[in-house]
Amino acid sequence: MTELPTDSRTAQAPVPAQSLSAPPPPHRRRLRTAVGVAGALAGLLLIGAIVLGQLNWNHARPWLNQTISNATGRHFAVEGDLSASWQWPQPLDTGWRRWVPGITLQGTQLVMQDPPGFTRPGKAAEPRPMAHAEMARASLRLWPLLAREVAIDTLELTGPDIALARLGDGRNNWTLERQRAPDDPTPRWTVHIDQLVVRKGQLAYKDAGRSLDLHAHIDTIDEAGPPPEAGGPAMPASATAPIYGVRFDLKGTLGKARIAGQGKAGPVLTLRDKEVNYPLQFTARAGSVETSVQGILANPGALSGMDLQVMLKGASMADLYALTGLVLPNTPAFQTRGRLQGSLQPGQAVWDYRDFTGTLGQSDLHGNLRFASGTPRGKLSGSVTSRQLRLADLGPVLGTASTPSSKAGRSGKVLPDAAFATDRWSAMDMDLKFSGQRVIRPDSLPLEDLSVHALLDDAVLRLDPLRFGVARGQIESRVVLDSRSKPLTARMDTRVQNLRLASLFPEVELTRKSLGQLDGALALNGQGNSVAQWLGTSSGEARLYVRDGTLSRELLNRAALNVGSIVVGKLFGQDKEVQLRCAVADLAVREGVATVRTGKLSTSEAIVDASGTIDMAQERLNLRIQPESLQWKFFSLRTPLYVRGSFAQPDVGVQPGPLLLRAGAALAAVVAAPAALALLPVTVPGADDDAQCAPLLAQATQPVKAGRAGKPAAR
Repeated sequence: MTELPTDSRTAQAPVPAQSLSAPPPPHRRRLRTAVGVAGALAGLLLIGAIVLGQLNWNHARPWLNQTISNATGRHFAVEGDLSASWQWPQPLDTGWRRWVPGITLQGTQLVMQDPPGFTRPGKAAEPRPMAHAEMARASLRLWPLLAREVAIDTLELTGPDIALARLGDGRNNWTLERQRAPDDPTPRWTVHIDQLVVRKGQLAYKDAGRSLDLHAHIDTIDEAGPPPEAGGPAMPASATAPIYGVRFDLKGTLGKARIAGQGKAGPVLTLRDKEVNYPLQFTARAGSVETSVQGILANPGALSGMDLQVMLKGASMADLYALTGLVLPNTPAFQTRGRLQGSLQPGQAVWDYRDFTGTLGQSDLHGNLRFASGTPRGKLSGSVTSRQLRLADLGPVLGTASTPSSKAGRSGKVLPDAAFATDRWSAMDMDLKFSGQRVIRPDSLPLEDLSVHALLDDAVLRLDPLRFGVARGQIESRVVLDSRSKPLTARMDTRVQNLRLASLFPEVELTRKSLGQLDGALALNGQGNSVAQWLGTSSGEARLYVRDGTLSRELLNRAALNVGSIVVGKLFGQDKEVQLRCAVADLAVREGVATVRTGKLSTSEAIVDASGTIDMAQERLNLRIQPESLQWKFFSLRTPLYVRGSFAQPDVGVQPGPLLLRAGAALAAVVAAPAALALLPVTVPGADDDAQCAPLLAQATQPVKAGRAGKPAAR
């Protein structure tokens, strides 16, 4: 039998078993890897959750207490139970960070003490911790811990009792300073809190520098507030009414003034987002000042993004200084309502009080204000208008009494002696414009167009210009008050143009007769803490010019110008009207004493010369009035007069010596020439009126100059 040959090329070799299936594609290998990693992470999370749940975290309390004490520079302790649990996903994060696990720590009976060596203000201050909480729960993110940052999503405090204090030297008990060597290069730990929730808490604050002592009680509520007022703060489009979750009440003292208030706020205080529209509503009273606030805080963590409707009222605007730091003058009672927008962030505060309206005494107010904090002081700017302004409402601002009962009790004195309140001028700068469309003074016609531009810079106040229309004319002044020197120095330059004197006095204007037209200028430089002291030390010049008027005792009585009425009556007769052509008074003032350099009054019948002094420091008059007749009237017996005494009680009389001489000359003339009695003058005829008025009125073109201030006399 023959064996068949075998072809080696066609022979089949055995195939290994592993070569029977092809290797998997690369994407399947990656999927398997991802599933494996996810499974491992899930296992780790499960193991971690079991460990966190089973671990007795109270064993870690000593380490945690010591670590936080070292980080804050004061004693801290968790005196109750301590526990922890996983938190996943993160409710406040987005993207991949939302899926990074976090930890929620919970502790009970937490205590934090004041810094070592800190003594609370007050004689009977009881020792107490700075903070105590029945329970605290904090949700921490783990990833930032690698950068030494404690990032807390939500900090929930139940029953907190926090007592903050600031000493007179500026030290406080809430600034956390780690006790570390100056050359320690280790980076500091930082703490960031995104949300804060408080339930049934107490907050106390005591500031020795401001004599402020506050106590607040905080509790949770669940209610919706009323919808915002028309024209009030804007709310989110999705919100029809603010949702309040916290109610608070506060009480305390500011100096001797009692503080009381209550309000509501949002349920969760978000500190991370810059646009959260956190609702806020409260009313409060501190002494005479009351306020009502409603609106939103866009960024409550930085106290910025305010949009609030604010009502303010009080006995005087000066009372706002202790609460707001704004330097405002003494005023009558006020009330305003407007929209407050901006930021109250310490050191960077910029806010606007927009479109506010209100009253000051019986005057109305409207305007816009802006405050910007800065170095070395903040600045208040803006504009305020009044449609009807009572001059009496400006009395306290100008240093004069606003009511008869509030006048200074200086016996026999009439110049205002109320002290200027300058002690706060260095606390704030100011650029404020004020205008009054109608100014009303009691028992007179209204003054018009009052306007002032007030500039306060480095404790120097400038009123430039201070302008108002009065009696169909205008008075414009430039005033500089420098409170950096003690006593205060003041300079005033004033121009008077075209005042119709009769328009100042309604009783005179009703007679349709004129007292003349007044022009003039005044330049004085003095020092003192009141109007009276300033005038009593001032030096400078003053000139006044009157033209084309009518004088009589009756008219001056109607104008309540008693001294002028007596003088005119004695010069020209009790019932006679005299045509005034011109009058000029040119005074040189030196250290409070005004000396009459030129004093002339030219009428159709006589020229009257005045000389003497006016002592503004002592408020005394010593004037001599000498008439010279222009007509040949025998037995007219014109004779010099004197005006003496105090400003409050002047004495007008006839000088006896010249009168006796003139009467004796007239008697001799009667004996010597009886037929010529009607032809002999008793007085010396004066010059022609034009010749008198022309050179006098020409002095109006000469500028007045202020002099050197004297020293205030003891009053």
